[in-house]
Amino acid sequence: MPDTRLPVVSLPDDLIAALTDLRHALHRAPEISGQEERTAARIASELRDLGADQLWTGLGGHGVAAAFDGAGAGPTIMIRCELDGLPIPEVSNLPYRSEVPENSHVCGHDGHMSMVIGVAHALSQRRPVRGRVVLLFQPAEETGMVAPAVVADPRWAEMRPDFAFAIHNLPGLELGAIELCQRTACCASRGMQVQLTGKSSHAAQPQDGLSPAVAMAQLMQSLPALSEGDALDDDFKLATLTHCRLGEATFGIAPGHGEVRATLRAVTDAGMHSLIEAAVGEVQAVAAAQGLDVDISWHDVFSATVNTAAANEHVIRAANRQGIPLAEVATPQRFSEDFACYGLDGAEAAMIFVGSGVDQPQLHNPDFDFPDALLPVGTGLFLALVDQLLNGN
Repeated sequence: MPDTRLPVVSLPDDLIAALTDLRHALHRAPEISGQEERTAARIASELRDLGADQLWTGLGGHGVAAAFDGAGAGPTIMIRCELDGLPIPEVSNLPYRSEVPENSHVCGHDGHMSMVIGVAHALSQRRPVRGRVVLLFQPAEETGMVAPAVVADPRWAEMRPDFAFAIHNLPGLELGAIELCQRTACCASRGMQVQLTGKSSHAAQPQDGLSPAVAMAQLMQSLPALSEGDALDDDFKLATLTHCRLGEATFGIAPGHGEVRATLRAVTDAGMHSLIEAAVGEVQAVAAAQGLDVDISWHDVFSATVNTAAANEHVIRAANRQGIPLAEVATPQRFSEDFACYGLDGAEAAMIFVGSGVDQPQLHNPDFDFPDALLPVGTGLFLALVDQLLNGN
């Protein structure tokens, strides 16, 4: 889609060029969740050079945050982005394609980071009138494990926000347009790992062992059957089978161990609790009927991301001031975001989706690339929010 369809956002050409160069450099050097050491060091160096009033490092692993203080007392606005890439080989001929063969930034976190650095550039030239802006570069967003660790960090009290905003690019939506969810922005989800243990035996004497094969076959059907509804309303629930393994890859052993993994998903946290109860009950009943020991563990746990009305109102005003097309929607995204933690901690919070193009490859596709044309859009929107909340405009 041509850039003429993009909103006109007033950022200097040299700043847009610098952010584009930064985005390309980050794209070349992706680091997956928990391994973002070099990325964090580069971001911290940028923030030091821009004269941040306070800098925190080592948040939840490699997380970095910086504060830009206003002259007078006022609220704290947090703008959050993500440091991590994905363990997905990139398929592209881009001149700045990933130089790490098995890793890539095919979710757009390189673009999100660059937009927030754009905010730092602007704040380095003009501090807010009051309050302060905290820019958070969070690690390991893809796992759902680190936002809770950031909030649990003793230093969180030093940066705890009154308002929290984040942008995620959204393929399938017109380039530069905004979609703002009225309530739930992203579904709750979690990974369920089920370990079934019986007793192995020689393949010639399977009756002398206890195989979990029958139980696994039942769970492969009964767990997905817990799904409810097609519309993304409060009753929506989805259980997706993601992995199964029975014994080892041999011909001489009747297996004594099996594993089933599923992802549970719901629009609300209450719906998630209900789905967990049903899934755990099903697993325990099937295991008991077969005489198997069972162990259930949880991974990649995300609460539902809920936008508050107050935060949404500020986003709507900022988008209108910037001339950015905006649509309020009632339907959340199916994917999950650990940005939820900041709202659960009490901040007025909004997750903002910015279109990366109707024909753009989907997030996590190996040929996805964040559109550079979005850099001034996201930076401009964040700066408009700062101006409204801290400069009285």
